[in-house]
Amino acid sequence: MPDRGGDPLDELRDRVRATQAAAERLAGETTDAVRAAREGRPPPAGWATPGARRDQSEDLQALAALLGALREIVPADLQAQLAEVIRQVLLLVRALLDWWLERIDGERGAEPDVEDIPIS
Repeated sequence: MPDRGGDPLDELRDRVRATQAAAERLAGETTDAVRAAREGRPPPAGWATPGARRDQSEDLQALAALLGALREIVPADLQAQLAEVIRQVLLLVRALLDWWLERIDGERGAEPDVEDIPIS
């Protein structure tokens, strides 16, 4: 639970730094995995150390803490406006996906161009 006596911006800065460090570590791991795949080496996930799962959990916790700190700082009316914007964006994405799937289904359902080939 955050300390109510401290400056919330200092706490937010600390959480942003922790999240940035976690993101940089994940980016490095991704780069290493891509390099291993190009060199034909097996992926490290098959031989992951027990600490790897703990590191991933800590990264997720840092991200959740950052989002929680942001939520505490943002006023309630702005939170409501942001939630509405996110809802509208998600509805737009849903509509685009529906349109795209209908288009794909329409192409699949269309009659193929068939040409009779005389056999003689």
